[in-house]
Parts: sequence; structure tokens; C-alpha cells
Amino acid sequence: MFQEIGEQFKEVKERFKETDKMFKETDKQFKETDKQFKETDKQIKKSDKKLITLEQLFTSQWGKLIESLVEGDLLNVLTSRGISATETSERRKGNRNGENFEFDIIAHNGDEIVIVEVKTTLRPDDVNDYQQTMKKAKIYLPEYANKTIYGAMAYIKADGHADRMAEKKGFFVIRATGNSAAIVNQKDFEPRKF
Repeated sequence: MFQEIGEQFKEVKERFKETDKMFKETDKQFKETDKQFKETDKQIKKSDKKLITLEQLFTSQWGKLIESLVEGDLLNVLTSRGISATETSERRKGNRNGENFEFDIIAHNGDEIVIVEVKTTLRPDDVNDYQQTMKKAKIYLPEYANKTIYGAMAYIKADGHADRMAEKKGFFVIRATGNSAAIVNQKDFEPRKF
């Protein structure tokens, strides 16, 4: 009987050795898998950075394209509505009183200024944000403090009737189409002076 128990202990001991060997092999495989996960994670982070860079480049270039489309016909479009602007400037940025500002396009003729916000897709939030910005336009651009300033919102597509909302708030509404742009406000529209 002791001999039988001794044999069973030997078998159990051998099985423990095999199990221990299997655990060591499994542990080795886990470590290798962990190493592969870390390498994959590293590659994903690298790819994410590249995608973000590409997205920023695309967005920036797309924005410039839309601005060029609007700016190219802007003087004619404004003249058709009685504002004979003679010059435009693009991408005016600055900081006044600790607040950053950026204006996409500014059309001017000396007495009247039209500040244009350009969006690929015009959304209601854009209109509300721009209204707040325009209320501070003469603070941001003190050289225009004694001039008449109008706001305009240009876009390719409008969501949620944002174009009508912009008109109700007194902005010129400019739709970029094909190779030109057109003011789409009602004929009797009176722009708000800021």
C-alpha cells in the first residue's frame, strides 16, 4: 500500500512538473503577446498621429479653398447689394484684451467694412458664435471703430436653416456655388450695422 501511495505521489509530482512546465510556457507566451500588444499599440499611436496630421492638412487646405472661392467673387457680390468694396484681406488674426480673434475675409472701401466668416457647412451654433464675435469687431479691429461694419456668413451647405437664421440676425448670407458666390438674402434685406 505504501508502495502504491509512493507511486501515486511520483505521478502527482510528475504531473506538477508538467503543469509547472506548461505554466512557464504559458507565461512566456503571455509575455510575448504583451510585447506584441505594446508594439501594436505603438504602431496605432504612430498611425493616429499621421491621420491627425493629414486631417489637419486637409481641413486647412479645404478651408483655404472655400475662402478663395468666396473671396474671388466677393467684391462683385457686395457691389450688387450697394456696398462698393474695393479691397479684400484674408485671415486677419490677433489678440485684444486677452481674447483671440480671427476673421476669414475682410472687404473694405474706406467707410464700410464687411467681415466674412466662411464655413463649409454652416450650422446654427456657428451663427450664434459669429454674432458674439461681431459684437466685439470694433474692439478687435480698433482701426475700424468709426466705420460701418457689416457681417457676412459664407458657406457651401447649411444645416438646420442656419442660413435663414444668419439673415434674421442681420448678416449677409453668401452661398458659394461652383466657381462663384452669390448673396442669397431676400431682396428687401437690410444688413445689421455693428
